[in-house]
Amino acid sequence: MAQKVDILLLGSGGREHALLKKLSESPMAGRLYVAPGNGGMLQLAQQAPVDQDSPADVAAWAKANGIGLVVIGPEAPLVEGVGDAVRAQGIPVFGPNADAAQMEGSKEFAKKVMERAGVPTARYRSFTDEASCADYVRQLGGPCVVKADGLAAGKGVIVAQTTEQALEGVSECFGGHFGDAGRTVIVEEMLEGPECSLLALTDGKTLVPLATSQDHKRAQDGDRGPNTGGMGVYSPVPILLPGELDAMVDIEKRVVAELASEGITYSGCLYGGFMLTKDGPKVLEFNARFGDPETQVVLPRMKGDLVEAFLACDNGTLSPDMVAWDDDWAVSVVLTSAGYPGSYRKDLPITGIDDANAMPGVTVYHAGTKLADDGTVLTNGGRVLDVTAVAPTFEDARNLAYQACDKIFFEGKTYRHDIGIKAIKGRANL
Repeated sequence: MAQKVDILLLGSGGREHALLKKLSESPMAGRLYVAPGNGGMLQLAQQAPVDQDSPADVAAWAKANGIGLVVIGPEAPLVEGVGDAVRAQGIPVFGPNADAAQMEGSKEFAKKVMERAGVPTARYRSFTDEASCADYVRQLGGPCVVKADGLAAGKGVIVAQTTEQALEGVSECFGGHFGDAGRTVIVEEMLEGPECSLLALTDGKTLVPLATSQDHKRAQDGDRGPNTGGMGVYSPVPILLPGELDAMVDIEKRVVAELASEGITYSGCLYGGFMLTKDGPKVLEFNARFGDPETQVVLPRMKGDLVEAFLACDNGTLSPDMVAWDDDWAVSVVLTSAGYPGSYRKDLPITGIDDANAMPGVTVYHAGTKLADDGTVLTNGGRVLDVTAVAPTFEDARNLAYQACDKIFFEGKTYRHDIGIKAIKGRANL
């Protein structure tokens, strides 16, 4: 009989609901706590009265309550050093310490690590004053990417097709639009090709890749409209050419090895965002945690004990045989509030979630939801629900996901109708 481990999971999005559900399926899972959680997570776990971004608060509560594993979902607690504080209490943590979390917390830091590791990525320059940055953008001309260096809740990246758009992005960054995140600004060349996400588990020595996935960032059908946190996703990615997956895995292994050589042990999930260019995969960015909504299609396809794997990441015993994959496909469609990613209403009742969950192969992950006093599920964010379907073929999974979306209702429900069309078209037609 496996020893039970009480678990505290930090976060409140669809990613965390997917993590919680997978953790709950482990024979090692004891009592489950979440901070702060959401309407779906609180049906599986008890809410812990802690501030997820406070290292001292999380460490003290975990110690006092006999927690055997702290799982850190979002990036902000990682960069704040929550992992460091909890580990200092002798409690296992899934998620990197603050020094390693700089791979997401500072784009300049990540770029320099990639340079030293010989990793292919977009050419770039960094700036700390607006005038020099604007001059460089004018010299570049044409398309480029402007990025706030620090954490900006996924909003600090401006993909500029024209010099004017790039200059607007520079002004936004240095003008305080992204807070302290924009004090340093990165300007990159524009890479071309389809994107692919590759999440991997690592203990700082061994790296175990998870399944590939492809997100859909734009708000509207046909990849139009503003960027969002993600409107839908599928896994695996069928458009990969021979050798591309091996190249992406090699890149992530080189980054972990480079950090180790510099005295930084990277333990947790390393998330590589790649552009599949004509010259091979190149890194767009690294994140220091599971992706959202990628997690909602990767974990349902994973075979293995997530608690065992997470503990192994922390104690240096990760093994490739801890993770296996079925041959099914997964597609997830994000249901959003009207107006997202701009302003939107909250506290609207949601119906039909149980009907959708009752469909074989369907799981509805809560993201921006909360529970009313009477147990009614209410909207509480821009991205409200992730409707995920798993099936033997891509077309079946996609059709099933959209059938499940039709069973759910809340006022102003919006979603993209073309999630996964790219996978059907094939690489040559992208």
